[in-house]
Amino acid sequence: MSRTYFGTDGIRGTVGQPPITPDFVLRLAHAVGRVLKRTQQRPTVLIGKDTRISGYMLESALESGFNSAGVDVVLLGPLPTPGVAYLTRAQRASLGVVISASHNAFPDNGIKFFSAQGTKLPDEWELAVEAALEEPPVWADSATLGKARRLDDAAGRYIEFCKSTFANDLTLRGMTIVVDAAHGAAYHIAPKVFHELGAEVVCIGCSPDGLNINDHVGATHPDALVEAVKAHRAHLGIALDGDADRLQLVDGDGRLYNGDELLYLMAADRLGRGEKLPGVVGTLMTNMAVELALKARGVEVVRAKVGDRYVLEELGKRGWLLGGEGSGHLLALDKHTTGDGLISALQVLTASVRGGRSVAQLLEGVTLFPQTLINVRLQPGQDWTKSEALAAETRRAEAELAGVGRVLIRASGTEPLLRVMVEARDAGQARAIAERLAESVKAA
Repeated sequence: MSRTYFGTDGIRGTVGQPPITPDFVLRLAHAVGRVLKRTQQRPTVLIGKDTRISGYMLESALESGFNSAGVDVVLLGPLPTPGVAYLTRAQRASLGVVISASHNAFPDNGIKFFSAQGTKLPDEWELAVEAALEEPPVWADSATLGKARRLDDAAGRYIEFCKSTFANDLTLRGMTIVVDAAHGAAYHIAPKVFHELGAEVVCIGCSPDGLNINDHVGATHPDALVEAVKAHRAHLGIALDGDADRLQLVDGDGRLYNGDELLYLMAADRLGRGEKLPGVVGTLMTNMAVELALKARGVEVVRAKVGDRYVLEELGKRGWLLGGEGSGHLLALDKHTTGDGLISALQVLTASVRGGRSVAQLLEGVTLFPQTLINVRLQPGQDWTKSEALAAETRRAEAELAGVGRVLIRASGTEPLLRVMVEARDAGQARAIAERLAESVKAA
């Protein structure tokens, strides 16, 4: 069955337009509550949110919907998505709910869910909720209504959890770190984590007003971080996105490192400490240079579909611990059950401080291959999978790039576009091959 409301990461859209309206969100919570009550007599749900102004409205709607189904609610206030996942597990709650649209601008918002174990929920659960949405509501009577309370120290508990993933024998004393929280959910948490571990912290993107989340700051707009690191002569800069589950990092020279490079660094640090690391999971977009560098060290690399959800699924199948994607969603499953920008940053800092080496030094010998991405608009009814011209050009390209590059062609999931990506050691070669492939699509 296909899903009507759930996408790859919960339900998301523009506030005031279906499905992100208070009436739908109330019905959604009621439906989720009824699904929970099939297996639990008195479920408890935690609700956290980012800093969007619409969070107040959606939080109230969720609270009413859950209470009306006889489900208790614990309000966490502004808290990163991975913080909600952690507290759901730590508090032995039935479900965690996050009100956030991640890296999107403030007019958007969304709802996503975590299991009692702090993990993403399977498709089957989402389908059960969608089926419950089609049923008439069954309102609890006054005696069986759910109750609501607030967990006042939610932020403090999550701060301590983050700090616990940094080795006790290490300190950040002597380091100046710029922290960019994207005016999002970690604005009051990220600076404290690094400060309490000893660093001198410079804050940008830590003054939310409900309307400025991800506005030219954060992981999707790293230019602000680069400038701040240079201006303050900091050792490092750390940028999170609006719900703090992804990371971008800048060194003291203003050099930006993406998730592929940081994934390699985390893997190399574990290998250097003698840990067994059979493999890591990347995505279809993971840079080939990282794949080759890991394979040279005996580490298998498996590519999942784009999206941290699919990386997590692949890690679960294989029983592996490390995975991630270039956007900065990184997973270290021995530290947390989900992607966490703060914990990922602390893993990088652990490697740097323990080895007494900068991020650049830790990544010596790993130079990302240039990538060329061309979006080709498809004509109505055009079936690119049956294009003989594209198939022939693809075979030619793959023969030309054997061992030194790769081709990735995939359709957009939201627009009538074909994404043609070519990766090669030589940027000019990548560009030339990508243009040939794009032309073969247009000629089809």
